[in-house]
Amino acid sequence: MTPRTAEERQREIVRTARATGSVDVAALAAELGVARETVRRDLRALEDHGLVRRTHGGAYPVESAGFETTLAFRATSHVPEKRRIAAAAAALLADAETVFVDEGFTPQLIAEALPRDRPLTVVTASLPVAGALAGTDNMSVLLLGGRVRPGTLATVDHWTTKMLAGFVVDLAYLGANGISREHGLTTPDPAVGEVKTQAVRAARRVVFTGVHSKFGAVSFCRFAEVGALEAIVTSTLLPTAEAHRYSLLGPQVIRV
Repeated sequence: MTPRTAEERQREIVRTARATGSVDVAALAAELGVARETVRRDLRALEDHGLVRRTHGGAYPVESAGFETTLAFRATSHVPEKRRIAAAAAALLADAETVFVDEGFTPQLIAEALPRDRPLTVVTASLPVAGALAGTDNMSVLLLGGRVRPGTLATVDHWTTKMLAGFVVDLAYLGANGISREHGLTTPDPAVGEVKTQAVRAARRVVFTGVHSKFGAVSFCRFAEVGALEAIVTSTLLPTAEAHRYSLLGPQVIRV
């Protein structure tokens, strides 16, 4: 049945966006049997409520306490952009000997881009990161124990944070579901937020990596302020003016 009310239409739009990763104004108008301007109005309302982010001609879902993409999905979206970001982030290693690598697809790419020509200790809560590096020469991998989250294959809860609290690492590579100048770095799941908070406490230097669409997005649990970051690595799809606004809060902003 075609949704009749604005509320029903908007609920259907969110469901479609979460199922497919994005929605298109023209396709939604045809599917819902309404004018494109009606769909645009719905998308504006959903963006005001923090459920979607509008793009040219469509929108994509914002991750929230009730919705989070899986690692498998993240491995299919913005991949060339994520590879550029990962390579630039790995180049910031400098003389670090101990590194925390966060859960997520971009941190996994960073782990794979780390140099192999000198000894390096990598601490991670991510099973894919640990698996990718475990057999590598010159790499010592410490996998944090805990409950494994099925969507991201990363460990969380008090076992994870307690183990991490025992370390001081030279550099932490962190991801987030959203970063904003007002609310800092955020993630939907409180258990994940606790691990990220502990990683920030444990690290001498903190580097955030994220695609342009993370900027301005706000999720449920705040785990760091922008000013706590040494650097932000993103792509040139983040406008220069917006990158400058973030740099005024302290971090170096690198666009690749």
